[in-house]
Formats: sequence, C-alpha cells, structure tokens
Amino acid sequence: MTVQIKPDYVRLAPARKFVILAFVVIGFWYLAWRSSVINPDYPVFSWALYGAEVFGFITALLTFFMTWRLTQRHSRLPRAGMSVAVWVPTYNESVEMLRRTLRACMFMDYPHTTWLLDDGNRPEMRRLAQELGCEYLSRSDNAHAKAGNLNHAMQNSHEDFIAIFDADHAPRKDFLVKTLGFFGDDKVAFVQTPQDFYNLDSFQNRTNSHNHLTWHEQTLFFRVIQRGKDFWNSAFFCGSCAVIRRQHLDEIGGFATGTVTEDIHTSLRLHKRGYRSVYIPESLAYGVAPAKIEPFLKQRIRWGIGAMNVWRKEGILFARGLTVAQRLSYLATVLAYFDGWQKAIFYIAPVIVLAFGAMPIEADTTTFLLHFIPFYLLNFLAFEEISRGYGRSLLTEQYNMARFASFAWSTLGWLRIRKHFGVTAKRQNHGERPLRFLLPQTLVLLLNVGAIPLGIYLYFRYAHLPAYGLWANVVWGLINAGLAGAVIRFALKRSQNRREEYRFPISLVGQLEIGASNKCLGTLDDISPSGFKFYGKFSEVVTGMPIRGDIFSPGGRIPFEATVRSINLAYEGDTKIGFAKSLGCEFKPMSEAAHTQLEGLLFGTDLQLRMQGYTDQEQTPLQKLHLLSGKHLSEDHGKILQSHWSAVFFRREGEAGDMVGAGLLAMEKVSDVPNTLMAYRELRAETNLQLTLFSRSHPRRLWIKCGIGERFETVSGTIYSYPVSAWGLNENERSAEDLLEPGVETFEPI
Repeated sequence: MTVQIKPDYVRLAPARKFVILAFVVIGFWYLAWRSSVINPDYPVFSWALYGAEVFGFITALLTFFMTWRLTQRHSRLPRAGMSVAVWVPTYNESVEMLRRTLRACMFMDYPHTTWLLDDGNRPEMRRLAQELGCEYLSRSDNAHAKAGNLNHAMQNSHEDFIAIFDADHAPRKDFLVKTLGFFGDDKVAFVQTPQDFYNLDSFQNRTNSHNHLTWHEQTLFFRVIQRGKDFWNSAFFCGSCAVIRRQHLDEIGGFATGTVTEDIHTSLRLHKRGYRSVYIPESLAYGVAPAKIEPFLKQRIRWGIGAMNVWRKEGILFARGLTVAQRLSYLATVLAYFDGWQKAIFYIAPVIVLAFGAMPIEADTTTFLLHFIPFYLLNFLAFEEISRGYGRSLLTEQYNMARFASFAWSTLGWLRIRKHFGVTAKRQNHGERPLRFLLPQTLVLLLNVGAIPLGIYLYFRYAHLPAYGLWANVVWGLINAGLAGAVIRFALKRSQNRREEYRFPISLVGQLEIGASNKCLGTLDDISPSGFKFYGKFSEVVTGMPIRGDIFSPGGRIPFEATVRSINLAYEGDTKIGFAKSLGCEFKPMSEAAHTQLEGLLFGTDLQLRMQGYTDQEQTPLQKLHLLSGKHLSEDHGKILQSHWSAVFFRREGEAGDMVGAGLLAMEKVSDVPNTLMAYRELRAETNLQLTLFSRSHPRRLWIKCGIGERFETVSGTIYSYPVSAWGLNENERSAEDLLEPGVETFEPI
C-alpha cells in the first residue's frame, strides 16, 4: 500500500515577498523603458546589452518561481527488512580515498551490502575490497563511463534499493536511516541529499573563522534551489549521496547513457514516468571539492555540456510526462549555463563604451538614474532575500567571473559537442600552473583597467561621451576589474597550497609521552591522518624526537607513535620561556584498528563544523534591519564563540576516585569563560561536574553545570554536546603540579 509523504514547506516572509514583487514590477517597468532608449547608432551592441539584461530578468523570474516555497522534510524510520546495496563507483581514484569512503559506507547503520565498482579494473582495488570485506565488481570495458559502470552493477546485484556515493564522499553513520523511510511511498524513485565537502581550503570554498561562516559555490543550490525544486517534484539526482529504487530504474532501462551527466538525465526520465523525488537538505555525507581552479572549471564544463546534451535529447519544454512546473525547473537548470554569455557581455560593455564612445542608451542623466538605480538596487535585495542568507552576492559574482568562459563554452554542447567523462581531480598537484586557466579573467582585468584611463582621456580631449556615461562606465569597469582581480588573486593563493592532506580544525583529547617519565595531557588539533599539533607543557623537546601517546576518543584510546617536526616555545612578554607550548608532529604508521578509529572521527562527520561553530547561512539585509519579525536563522548550528578548545577530564560532583569522563571545553575569547562541553559519554541534564582542565598554559581545577545537550554520531562513537550554564574555579584544590594524577592515566571512555 502506497503511503504518500507530503512535505511541509517554509513560507516566504511577507517583507521578502514585498521586496521580490517590487523588483518584478520595477523590472518590467525598467525593461520597457530600456527598449525605448536603444541607441540606433550602435544597434548590435545596444541590443546585445539589452538582451543580456532581459535574460537576467527571465532567469530571476524562474528562480523566484522555483524557490518561493522551500520544502521542509522530516525523516521517518525505515521499515525493517529492506534490501539495500551501497555502490561506490571508481575509475582512477587513490586507494587511500576509497578506503575511507568504503569504511564509512560499511559502518553505516541499517543492514546493507557495500560494493566497490571498479571501472579501472585495478588489482589494488580488488585487494582493497578483499581486505575490507566488501563486494568487488569490475568490467572488461568502460562503455558509457559511470552510467555504464552502474548499469553493469545492476546486472550483478539484485537489492531493491541502491545508495550511491562517489569515491570521495564518506557518508555519516545515519545516512540510510535518514533516507530509507521516504520509500514508504511507492511512487518515490529516489532520495537525494546535499553534496557537501570537508576540505574547507578548496577553490570553491570560502571560510571566515572570525565570523564562524563557511560557504561554497554550490551552497545556494543545495540549501535553497534543490529545496525549491523539491516542492515542485523536480529535485534531481546528483550522482552521489542518494538512494534510488531499483524497480523504477528497471522501468526506464537503467541509468541514462549518451551524456556525461547521467544523473540529471536519469532524473528527468524518472520524472517523465510520473515518479516522485525527495530532497533532504541535511548534509549526510562529506566529500572532496576541487582544490584548484583547473579541476573546478573542467568539472563545470562537463556539467554544462552534459546539460546541453540532455536538453537536446529530451526536449525539456516539450517533453511528455512532465508537469509545467517540472519543465520550468529543468529549463532553469540548463539556462544557467547561458549565464556565461550574459556575463561576457557585461564584462566587455564598459570597455566598448569607454574606448569607442558607443553609448547603448539614449537618455539624459536624471532619467537614466531614476530607472537604473531602483532596478539594480531591488535586484540585489531580491537575490539576497530569495537566497535566505545563502546567496552571498559578492562571492557569487566572483564565481560568476571565475566560470563565465567555461559556462559559455559548455553551451556549445547544443552543437553536439561530446565530452568524455573525466574524474575530477581532488588532490593538490604542485606542478599545476593556473595562469592558463585564468586567461579570460586576465583579459577582463586588462581590458577594463586599460579602458578607464583611455576613456577619461578621450572624454576630456574629444567629449566622446556624456558625463554620466563616462563616470557610470568608469565605475562599471572598476567593478569588473575588481572581480577579475579577486578571482586571479584567490586562484593563485589556492595554487600555493602545499599540503598533501587537508588538516581538520578539530580538537581531541590526547596524552603524549617522551621517555619513561615525561608525560603530558593536552589537546590535539589541526589533525590529518598524517599528523597533528599538540598543545601542552613540555620541556627538553627537540625536533626529530620520537614520541608516543594516546588519543582519547568516544570509542576508546587510539595509540600512536609520532615524530616531532616543529616546536612553538611559550612566550612571557617578548621573551621565550624554556618549555614548548605546542608541538607539530607527524604520525608513524598506525595499526589498522587505530587508523580506522582516527579516520572515523575525521571523515563522514560534521565534527569540524560543530567544533568551530560554523554556519553557511548569514543574515540578509532585511534581517539586519529587523524587518522579518525577529525570526532566527533556522539552519544556524548555534555559534560556539571560542578561541580554542581545551582537554578536560571530569567526575560528577561529590564523586571520588578515578575520573569518569573525557572531553573538550570551549573557552570564550578574552574572558576565558567556558561555554560548551563536548563529552565522550552521556551526562544527565543540569549535571554538576568537577573538571581538570588542561589548557594551553597550565592545568587547573574548576566546576561547571551542564544544560540540556544533543548527541551526534561518528564512525568512532557518539559525542555529546552540552551548553555550560554556570562555572567556577576551585581555588582550594591542589597545585597544578599535582593534577596529573594516576587516575587520569587509567581512564577508559565508556
């Protein structure tokens, strides 16, 4: 029996509706006026610029239509006994990357079978599957690339539901539990979740640790646009981080072939059959975003050419079986790539005006400003408000600048350009030279910078432009040059990243030992599978020295050996004190169990976002003006305003004997007041705890009172987060030197 799951949705606030409707009205008024002031002396240029403005207005209307309402999905527990396969297709990715993804897949809750689908037919992949205990499948050719690989798997496995993850995407433990419940509706063909990324230093990511904000170029799509599409039953399959019903796939002949974007192509065919899709806005898997501009642009070109191929094959606007809303939603997706041509016109327009005096508009200054200013001001406000705080106009324009040439090139897919499927490079490549991929932005920068002094000279010498035309285009040229310069600078900065592996900005409790007697409890952070930084108080430490120790985790101790690679000495005023404040360390090879446990804390979780208090949503202009009835940001994690985390061991108030828990305490800036406890065991609400705090300066005793907490899962175990509602120092406790008591060393987390 079919149980249709109707989604709730979030209504647009009245103030936001007013801004958007005002923009629509002003937009029609402005464009009607613009058509009446086209300069007949420069018809081609004038009409091209007007066409670019009309195109932008049409795509804005489509965006408003798609995102006026956003679904709000609530997961349901799946029924028992569902037959589930988890597929991880690979072609040429590294063994290390696949090992992390496969481990995370295998550790997911809910019974399932994990398959490694090796399209590279590599012996090392077969050995990896045998080592981990998952199923392995390869084929003799690479026909139809990823789609062919998936269709080959359909012939060799028979589970009813298929979860698919790219080789770099490690899922959370609860991924299947959160998604399978939606298949209680027999009409649901697939459930899609966001593709999120853990490497916050990628080319497409921007992170501001001061404001606790992180954002990437696809944030708007996954946080807003897909939710809006979901309301119209047009959210599409993105190739990873999704679950698909096999029965409906069989009805359309498997995954769609003939394009390099089998994901959106398959979605469209399923929607044409009348099946439903579900989009869950919660990030349930974390992958690797392109580190530099080259793979970023290649990936966008592949997506764009694939979208054009799908449009040509399926028709979209005239495709039978789609609703009007679905046709408009798919049309908005493919039209997005023509944005490259629109932006190219905007980037070159001030150069033409300043250098040749080719004014595209015949109007006096006052009339021009009265029409131009309200239209573009409302354009900005409408975008910010419909984006619900995920738009970031300035950053969006920078990425528009970065990809405009790639988008424009990809639209030539209409001319039957075919592109072979290529795996997006994820790792840093020190040999890359990004300048050749920055040629379009460099031309925009040079042309606009050169046109400004030329235009000023020609104006004062020959008066080839009206005054408002000169200064408006000087400002326009400066904006274009600024955007191009920002993209070039950022791309070059990212190209200089020499780290082989991403360092996670998370903290863990650790104990280091040098020799038989030199022991220190403290905090690890800046962690990767190859190394870490340790904060504690050490003496007689030199670089190259071997050390050993334990990392305390929710699943128990993780033993390790390491080598000291750098030392940061403590300071008192301007004078270095004789003990080490922090050590930069490199792991020696770990045991398989220890390595698995450490990676379980790093990959396939949002631990770094929680510990840094990061959110990808900021306040919109109306929220800053308090015009949205004081509504809070619904997706905000709740910012943890700390300068650092410090390791703690604790016992409940009144208890004696050995310590009974370990965790980390967030310390606020300046005041050094604790505000959040992350514990490795569950505590009762309103619990009073006695803590031994191992801060970055010296150990000390204090007590805290915990509020009502929340839990979140990692592959290595459960972590509990509690707000600190009260705290105080234990002034009469033993001295700091006495705090390293034997009980701590024998602690084993529960």
